[in-house]
Amino acid sequence: MSTSDKWNREKQAARSVQVAFDLGHDVSYRIRTEALERGINPPDRIREILGLPVSNKPVRPRLSISLTEEDFELLAEAFEVDVSDRLRIRQLAAEKLIEHLASLNPSD
Repeated sequence: MSTSDKWNREKQAARSVQVAFDLGHDVSYRIRTEALERGINPPDRIREILGLPVSNKPVRPRLSISLTEEDFELLAEAFEVDVSDRLRIRQLAAEKLIEHLASLNPSD
């Protein structure tokens, strides 16, 4: 892909407008569940339902949360690491999530 093509795609993305739908808990839950069952993210499921094109590029299977400074302090204390070692905090948090799921389904 040429630099010009990349620039044109960036310009197109910059013109996109994020739209939020307040559809209530049940509708939102069902759309998120459908997306999960199809292995896609909820915005892609909404695009499918609306008949819009969906990107074929793979989605990174990641989970994310926003952490405040206080959250990092609490996690650092819980994991007994220095609060400035954010990478280690993230690693230990990921391990805790995996351990949690293993405790729910020991056959995995």
